[in-house]
Amino acid sequence: MSRRVILAATAAALALGLTGACGGGEQSDGETPKKDADAKAAATATAPATPTGEPSEEPRPRPGLTGIGASDGRVLGQDELDRAVLTEGDVSGFTVERMAAPPPRGETAGKVECLPLTAVINGKPEPLGKAVAYRQLVGSRNGRPAVSEFLTAHGGQGAGTVLSRLRTAVTACADGFTATGGDSPSKYTGVKLLPPVEVGDDALAYQVTGDFEGEPVPLVFHVVRVGGTVATFYTANLEDARTPRMPPALLQAQATKLK
Repeated sequence: MSRRVILAATAAALALGLTGACGGGEQSDGETPKKDADAKAAATATAPATPTGEPSEEPRPRPGLTGIGASDGRVLGQDELDRAVLTEGDVSGFTVERMAAPPPRGETAGKVECLPLTAVINGKPEPLGKAVAYRQLVGSRNGRPAVSEFLTAHGGQGAGTVLSRLRTAVTACADGFTATGGDSPSKYTGVKLLPPVEVGDDALAYQVTGDFEGEPVPLVFHVVRVGGTVATFYTANLEDARTPRMPPALLQAQATKLK
């Protein structure tokens, strides 16, 4: 079996379905991905052939995007969050679909200091948002790159805490950690900061490298705060150990729609 087929299923398991859970409406429950033939087939069907690839032209935010006024730090309601999250046509070369919410039970890091990292891997940054919108963003060239987004409403203090805890965790967990809660323990061999896209009121980017029988699975997260709202973007490389690139236009467009 090819490395891509194996790692497609593995990445889905490591990220508790955020990679492959595209399509359908938002929901409160879900099934934790299982490492069996059915899960591998499903993950392969949704995983891009080359996740590090880009559409033929560099994606750009749609001209004329306007913000919802989240810069004041207030807690957005669900209706406001649904209007602010990226939608079809906001970024050239990308389609946008609703993504099923992650399972209620996720991974838990073995080290207390790494808990903020598994909270994001679970699709539930902490402190928990009072409203959340999940979306799957898919590039136009053979369905790549594939990016998951979750937009969470916290209020000014809570949103700042999300990024502060993540920054501390990236440093504290640089040498890796293990997590339990899935079908079997997950191993993460390292965590490192990446150059962020300078948008919004605060921005953070980092990579968590998963391990599957010695094979690296790079998971990349870009987190942007605008006022009291946090936008988290996630992508993975299922082909090799290279850090997957996050198209800056996605973050730029989302920050604009929140301001």
